Amino acid sequence: MSGGSLRRIAFIGIGNMGWPMAARLVQAGFDVVSFDAAPERAGRFAQEVGGEAADDAASAVRGADAVITILPTSKHVAQALEAMGDALAEGMLVIEMTSGVPTATRGFSEMLAARGVAMIDAPVSGGVQRARSGELAIMLGGEAAAVQRADAVLRAMGTTLTHVGGIGAGQAMKALNNLMSAAGFLIGSEALLIGQRFGLDPAVMVDVLNASTGMNNSTQKKFKQFVLSRRFDAGFGLDLMVKDVSVALEVGRDTGTPTPFAALCREMWASAQVLLGPGQDHTAMAQFSERLVGEALGGGNRTEG
Repeated sequence: MSGGSLRRIAFIGIGNMGWPMAARLVQAGFDVVSFDAAPERAGRFAQEVGGEAADDAASAVRGADAVITILPTSKHVAQALEAMGDALAEGMLVIEMTSGVPTATRGFSEMLAARGVAMIDAPVSGGVQRARSGELAIMLGGEAAAVQRADAVLRAMGTTLTHVGGIGAGQAMKALNNLMSAAGFLIGSEALLIGQRFGLDPAVMVDVLNASTGMNNSTQKKFKQFVLSRRFDAGFGLDLMVKDVSVALEVGRDTGTPTPFAALCREMWASAQVLLGPGQDHTAMAQFSERLVGEALGGGNRTEG
Protein backbone atom coordinates (compact mmCIF):
# COMPACT_ATOMS: atom_id res chain seq x y z
CA MET A 1 0.00 0.00 0.00
CA SER A 2 1.18 3.49 -0.82
CA GLY A 3 -1.15 5.74 1.16
CA GLY A 4 1.27 8.50 2.09
CA SER A 5 0.24 9.94 5.45
CA LEU A 6 -3.31 8.59 5.13
CA ARG A 7 -3.29 5.20 6.78
CA ARG A 8 -6.24 5.11 9.17
CA ILE A 9 -9.54 5.77 7.44
CA ALA A 10 -12.86 6.43 9.16
CA PHE A 11 -15.55 5.23 6.73
CA ILE A 12 -19.01 6.66 7.43
CA GLY A 13 -21.82 4.96 5.51
CA ILE A 14 -21.71 1.21 4.89
CA GLY A 15 -24.58 1.06 2.40
CA ASN A 16 -24.96 -0.56 -1.02
CA MET A 17 -22.00 1.39 -2.38
CA GLY A 18 -20.14 2.06 0.85
CA TRP A 19 -19.73 -1.61 1.74
CA PRO A 20 -17.78 -2.67 -1.39
CA MET A 21 -15.84 0.61 -1.42
CA ALA A 22 -14.75 0.18 2.19
CA ALA A 23 -13.91 -3.45 1.40
CA ARG A 24 -11.52 -2.28 -1.33
CA LEU A 25 -9.72 -0.12 1.23
CA VAL A 26 -9.38 -3.05 3.64
CA GLN A 27 -8.05 -5.21 0.81
CA ALA A 28 -5.55 -2.48 -0.09
CA GLY A 29 -4.15 -2.54 3.45
CA PHE A 30 -5.66 0.60 4.93
CA ASP A 31 -6.78 0.58 8.57
CA VAL A 32 -10.53 1.06 8.23
CA VAL A 33 -12.87 2.00 11.07
CA SER A 34 -16.47 1.85 9.89
CA PHE A 35 -19.68 3.39 11.15
CA ASP A 36 -23.22 3.29 9.82
CA ALA A 37 -26.54 4.63 11.08
CA ALA A 38 -27.67 1.01 11.14
CA PRO A 39 -25.29 -0.24 13.89
CA GLU A 40 -25.39 -3.88 12.86
CA ARG A 41 -24.01 -3.07 9.40
CA ALA A 42 -20.66 -1.77 10.63
CA GLY A 43 -20.32 -4.71 13.00
CA ARG A 44 -21.14 -7.17 10.26
CA PHE A 45 -18.72 -5.45 7.89
CA ALA A 46 -15.88 -5.71 10.42
CA GLN A 47 -16.69 -9.36 11.02
CA GLU A 48 -17.03 -10.37 7.38
CA VAL A 49 -14.51 -8.06 5.69
CA GLY A 50 -12.14 -6.66 8.30
CA GLY A 51 -11.19 -3.49 10.08
CA GLU A 52 -12.95 -2.16 13.15
CA ALA A 53 -16.53 -1.11 13.85
CA ALA A 54 -17.29 2.03 15.83
CA ASP A 55 -20.32 2.66 18.03
CA ASP A 56 -20.73 6.25 16.83
CA ALA A 57 -19.34 8.69 14.28
CA ALA A 58 -17.06 10.46 16.74
CA SER A 59 -15.46 7.20 17.84
CA ALA A 60 -14.85 6.22 14.22
CA VAL A 61 -13.17 9.54 13.43
CA ARG A 62 -11.04 9.90 16.54
CA GLY A 63 -7.41 9.20 15.58
CA ALA A 64 -8.14 8.87 11.85
CA ASP A 65 -6.01 10.45 9.14
CA ALA A 66 -8.93 10.78 6.73
CA VAL A 67 -12.70 10.54 6.95
CA ILE A 68 -14.82 9.23 4.08
CA THR A 69 -18.52 10.04 4.04
CA ILE A 70 -20.87 8.37 1.55
CA LEU A 71 -24.44 8.97 2.67
CA PRO A 72 -27.87 9.38 1.02
CA THR A 73 -28.01 13.21 1.02
CA SER A 74 -26.16 16.35 2.10
CA LYS A 75 -28.58 16.58 5.03
CA HIS A 76 -27.22 13.28 6.33
CA VAL A 77 -23.67 14.55 5.83
CA ALA A 78 -24.45 17.64 7.92
CA GLN A 79 -25.79 15.42 10.68
CA ALA A 80 -22.74 13.17 10.51
CA LEU A 81 -20.29 16.09 10.68
CA GLU A 82 -22.14 17.48 13.68
CA ALA A 83 -21.99 14.08 15.37
CA MET A 84 -18.22 13.90 14.79
CA GLY A 85 -17.77 17.10 16.77
CA ASP A 86 -14.32 17.74 18.20
CA ALA A 87 -13.12 14.33 16.98
CA LEU A 88 -12.50 16.09 13.66
CA ALA A 89 -9.02 17.31 14.47
CA GLU A 90 -6.72 19.74 12.71
CA GLY A 91 -4.81 18.13 9.85
CA MET A 92 -7.50 15.59 8.96
CA LEU A 93 -8.88 15.27 5.43
CA VAL A 94 -12.59 14.74 4.81
CA ILE A 95 -13.36 12.96 1.52
CA GLU A 96 -17.05 13.61 0.83
CA MET A 97 -18.23 10.91 -1.60
CA THR A 98 -21.96 11.52 -1.29
CA SER A 99 -23.83 12.60 -4.42
CA GLY A 100 -24.68 15.78 -2.59
CA VAL A 101 -25.59 19.40 -3.17
CA PRO A 102 -22.54 21.45 -4.24
CA THR A 103 -23.57 24.58 -2.34
CA ALA A 104 -24.05 22.58 0.86
CA THR A 105 -20.62 20.97 0.43
CA ARG A 106 -19.01 24.38 -0.02
CA GLY A 107 -20.54 25.37 3.31
CA PHE A 108 -19.19 22.23 4.98
CA SER A 109 -15.74 22.96 3.54
CA GLU A 110 -15.70 26.52 4.90
CA MET A 111 -16.77 25.33 8.33
CA LEU A 112 -14.09 22.63 8.41
CA ALA A 113 -11.36 24.91 7.06
CA ALA A 114 -11.87 27.20 10.05
CA ARG A 115 -10.92 24.21 12.21
CA GLY A 116 -7.89 23.23 10.14
CA VAL A 117 -9.64 20.31 8.45
CA ALA A 118 -9.45 20.03 4.65
CA MET A 119 -12.30 18.70 2.50
CA ILE A 120 -12.66 17.45 -1.06
CA ASP A 121 -15.76 16.09 -2.76
CA ALA A 122 -15.39 12.83 -4.65
CA PRO A 123 -18.69 11.34 -5.85
CA VAL A 124 -18.54 8.16 -7.88
CA SER A 125 -20.12 6.53 -10.91
CA GLY A 126 -20.19 2.89 -11.91
CA GLY A 127 -22.65 1.20 -9.60
CA VAL A 128 -22.23 -1.67 -7.18
CA GLN A 129 -20.46 -3.97 -9.66
CA ARG A 130 -17.66 -1.51 -10.34
CA ALA A 131 -17.47 -0.64 -6.65
CA ARG A 132 -16.74 -4.30 -5.98
CA SER A 133 -14.05 -4.46 -8.66
CA GLY A 134 -12.48 -1.13 -7.70
CA GLU A 135 -13.17 0.34 -11.14
CA LEU A 136 -15.30 3.33 -10.19
CA ALA A 137 -15.09 6.67 -11.96
CA ILE A 138 -14.44 9.35 -9.34
CA MET A 139 -15.14 13.04 -9.95
CA LEU A 140 -13.06 15.30 -7.73
CA GLY A 141 -13.60 18.81 -6.46
CA GLY A 142 -11.29 20.76 -4.16
CA GLU A 143 -7.84 22.24 -3.88
CA ALA A 144 -5.21 20.39 -5.91
CA ALA A 145 -3.01 19.66 -2.89
CA ALA A 146 -5.88 18.06 -0.98
CA VAL A 147 -6.94 16.04 -4.03
CA GLN A 148 -3.38 14.79 -4.48
CA ARG A 149 -3.19 13.88 -0.81
CA ALA A 150 -6.18 11.57 -1.24
CA ASP A 151 -4.89 9.94 -4.44
CA ALA A 152 -3.78 6.57 -3.05
CA VAL A 153 -6.96 6.17 -1.02
CA LEU A 154 -9.14 6.94 -4.02
CA ARG A 155 -7.16 4.67 -6.36
CA ALA A 156 -7.99 1.74 -4.11
CA MET A 157 -11.63 2.30 -5.09
CA GLY A 158 -11.54 3.71 -8.61
CA THR A 159 -9.57 3.58 -11.84
CA THR A 160 -10.66 6.88 -13.39
CA LEU A 161 -9.97 9.90 -11.20
CA THR A 162 -10.75 13.30 -12.71
CA HIS A 163 -10.18 16.60 -10.91
CA VAL A 164 -12.93 18.80 -12.36
CA GLY A 165 -12.63 21.98 -10.29
CA GLY A 166 -13.01 23.56 -6.88
CA ILE A 167 -14.98 22.21 -3.94
CA GLY A 168 -18.45 21.09 -5.06
CA ALA A 169 -17.43 20.68 -8.69
CA GLY A 170 -17.27 16.89 -8.40
CA GLN A 171 -20.83 16.77 -7.11
CA ALA A 172 -22.05 19.12 -9.84
CA MET A 173 -20.43 16.85 -12.43
CA LYS A 174 -21.98 13.74 -10.86
CA ALA A 175 -25.45 15.30 -10.86
CA LEU A 176 -25.11 16.27 -14.51
CA ASN A 177 -23.86 12.78 -15.37
CA ASN A 178 -26.92 11.26 -13.71
CA LEU A 179 -29.19 13.74 -15.47
CA MET A 180 -27.89 12.42 -18.79
CA SER A 181 -28.20 8.82 -17.57
CA ALA A 182 -31.78 9.41 -16.43
CA ALA A 183 -32.73 11.01 -19.74
CA GLY A 184 -31.15 8.17 -21.73
CA PHE A 185 -32.99 5.52 -19.73
CA LEU A 186 -36.32 7.28 -20.08
CA ILE A 187 -36.15 7.83 -23.83
CA GLY A 188 -34.81 4.31 -24.31
CA SER A 189 -37.79 2.84 -22.45
CA GLU A 190 -40.19 4.77 -24.66
CA ALA A 191 -38.35 3.76 -27.84
CA LEU A 192 -38.49 0.07 -26.87
CA LEU A 193 -42.22 0.32 -26.16
CA ILE A 194 -42.86 2.00 -29.52
CA GLY A 195 -40.88 -0.73 -31.26
CA GLN A 196 -42.61 -3.55 -29.40
CA ARG A 197 -46.05 -2.20 -30.31
CA PHE A 198 -44.89 -1.99 -33.93
CA GLY A 199 -43.88 -5.65 -33.79
CA LEU A 200 -40.15 -5.45 -33.08
CA ASP A 201 -38.50 -7.67 -30.48
CA PRO A 202 -37.17 -5.41 -27.66
CA ALA A 203 -34.14 -7.66 -27.11
CA VAL A 204 -33.24 -7.45 -30.80
CA MET A 205 -33.79 -3.69 -30.66
CA VAL A 206 -31.25 -3.44 -27.83
CA ASP A 207 -28.71 -5.35 -29.94
CA VAL A 208 -29.29 -3.03 -32.89
CA LEU A 209 -29.04 0.09 -30.72
CA ASN A 210 -25.76 -1.15 -29.25
CA ALA A 211 -24.34 -1.41 -32.76
CA SER A 212 -25.74 1.96 -33.78
CA THR A 213 -25.79 5.62 -32.79
CA GLY A 214 -28.66 5.12 -30.34
CA MET A 215 -26.33 3.27 -27.96
CA ASN A 216 -26.04 4.55 -24.39
CA ASN A 217 -25.32 3.17 -20.93
CA SER A 218 -28.90 1.96 -20.53
CA THR A 219 -28.87 -0.01 -23.78
CA GLN A 220 -25.52 -1.51 -22.85
CA LYS A 221 -26.01 -2.31 -19.18
CA LYS A 222 -29.62 -1.96 -18.10
CA PHE A 223 -32.40 -2.89 -20.51
CA LYS A 224 -31.59 -6.56 -21.08
CA GLN A 225 -30.04 -7.08 -17.66
CA PHE A 226 -32.67 -5.47 -15.45
CA VAL A 227 -35.77 -4.53 -17.48
CA LEU A 228 -36.38 -7.29 -20.01
CA SER A 229 -35.31 -9.80 -17.36
CA ARG A 230 -37.89 -8.17 -15.03
CA ARG A 231 -35.28 -8.18 -12.23
CA PHE A 232 -35.23 -4.41 -11.57
CA ASP A 233 -32.33 -4.79 -9.14
CA ALA A 234 -29.39 -2.80 -10.50
CA GLY A 235 -28.55 -1.59 -7.00
CA PHE A 236 -29.23 2.16 -7.31
CA GLY A 237 -32.48 3.55 -5.95
CA LEU A 238 -35.07 5.43 -7.96
CA ASP A 239 -35.34 7.93 -5.11
CA LEU A 240 -31.61 8.62 -5.35
CA MET A 241 -31.88 9.20 -9.09
CA VAL A 242 -34.66 11.73 -8.47
CA LYS A 243 -32.43 13.42 -5.90
CA ASP A 244 -29.47 13.61 -8.28
CA VAL A 245 -31.53 14.94 -11.17
CA SER A 246 -33.00 17.52 -8.80
CA VAL A 247 -29.47 18.58 -7.82
CA ALA A 248 -28.62 19.01 -11.50
CA LEU A 249 -31.65 21.28 -11.92
CA GLU A 250 -30.54 23.26 -8.87
CA VAL A 251 -27.14 23.78 -10.46
CA GLY A 252 -28.97 24.94 -13.57
CA ARG A 253 -30.96 27.47 -11.57
CA ASP A 254 -27.87 28.69 -9.73
CA THR A 255 -26.11 29.31 -13.04
CA GLY A 256 -29.12 30.89 -14.72
CA THR A 257 -29.25 28.14 -17.36
CA PRO A 258 -32.63 27.45 -19.03
CA THR A 259 -33.30 23.70 -18.74
CA PRO A 260 -36.73 22.84 -20.19
CA PHE A 261 -35.89 19.25 -21.18
CA ALA A 262 -34.07 18.54 -17.92
CA ALA A 263 -37.05 19.91 -15.99
CA LEU A 264 -39.42 17.57 -17.87
CA CYS A 265 -37.08 14.64 -17.26
CA ARG A 266 -37.00 15.41 -13.54
CA GLU A 267 -40.79 15.69 -13.31
CA MET A 268 -41.26 12.33 -15.03
CA TRP A 269 -38.81 10.60 -12.67
CA ALA A 270 -40.46 12.27 -9.67
CA SER A 271 -43.88 11.16 -10.93
CA ALA A 272 -42.61 7.58 -11.21
CA GLN A 273 -41.30 7.82 -7.66
CA VAL A 274 -44.81 8.67 -6.41
CA LEU A 275 -46.60 6.15 -8.63
CA LEU A 276 -44.30 3.19 -7.96
CA GLY A 277 -43.77 3.91 -4.26
CA PRO A 278 -40.67 3.92 -2.04
CA GLY A 279 -37.78 1.49 -2.19
CA GLN A 280 -37.75 0.96 -5.95
CA ASP A 281 -34.62 0.36 -8.01
CA HIS A 282 -34.07 3.09 -10.59
CA THR A 283 -34.54 0.59 -13.42
CA ALA A 284 -38.15 0.21 -12.28
CA MET A 285 -38.64 3.56 -14.03
CA ALA A 286 -39.43 1.47 -17.11
CA GLN A 287 -42.61 0.37 -15.34
CA PHE A 288 -43.78 3.98 -15.31
CA SER A 289 -43.55 4.12 -19.10
CA GLU A 290 -45.17 0.69 -19.30
CA ARG A 291 -48.14 1.83 -17.25
CA LEU A 292 -48.67 4.81 -19.54
CA VAL A 293 -48.74 2.42 -22.49
CA GLY A 294 -50.57 -0.41 -20.72
CA GLU A 295 -48.07 -3.01 -21.87
CA ALA A 296 -44.96 -4.59 -20.32
CA LEU A 297 -41.69 -4.84 -22.21
CA GLY A 298 -40.48 -8.28 -23.17
CA GLY A 299 -43.77 -10.14 -23.06
CA GLY A 300 -46.52 -7.83 -24.17
CA ASN A 301 -48.46 -8.53 -20.96
CA ARG A 302 -50.91 -5.94 -19.78
CA THR A 303 -49.69 -4.01 -16.73
CA GLU A 304 -51.74 -3.17 -13.68
CA GLY A 305 -53.49 0.12 -14.01
